[in-house]
Amino acid sequence: MIRVLLAEDQAMFRSAVRRLLEWEKDIEVVAEVGDGDELVRAVAEHRPDVAVVDIEMPGTNGLEAAAQLRKRTPDCRVLIVTTFGRPGFLQRALESGVCGFVLKDASVEALAASIRRCAAGERVIDPGVAAAARRVGASPLTDGERAVLAAIATGASVAEISRGLHLAEGTIKNRISSAMEKVYARNRIDAIRIVRRNGWL
Repeated sequence: MIRVLLAEDQAMFRSAVRRLLEWEKDIEVVAEVGDGDELVRAVAEHRPDVAVVDIEMPGTNGLEAAAQLRKRTPDCRVLIVTTFGRPGFLQRALESGVCGFVLKDASVEALAASIRRCAAGERVIDPGVAAAARRVGASPLTDGERAVLAAIATGASVAEISRGLHLAEGTIKNRISSAMEKVYARNRIDAIRIVRRNGWL
């Protein structure tokens, strides 16, 4: 029996998936949670074989939680199930050590098959997302550039970002300019739009 934990903030979707998976004779849903902070605790408590995890959740997001689980409970395989089929999300998910990356519009049969493959130690990636990732390539941004763009996306000023990251304002401006150049953006807003579209932020 494959022990599964569901991590999804939309209660209706989570409940529906649980009921449908319960029809599978070799899969048992042992727990479900609604945010990333609960996920890490629940995996430690219930010891599932596979955690089916959404990316966008309150608290710790799915990708950050996957990285934590890789360190704390490496025996638990993480399968990302998301509506965000963006190349950058796939790249970051693989860097976090997930076993799979599939989209929510897949059938329950496909999800069950992905769970089985993850439990068996295989890697499962949606072919459409994989093809898009090959076309787009890896994120050209450094961690520092991504942090600055993330701060700008919240509406923070250069001075506020400078204080928050403990860097000179000139350094912040240089990172903004570098990021804009790398993603061929016309301005800061355009840069944020591009990196979000590709899942790099």
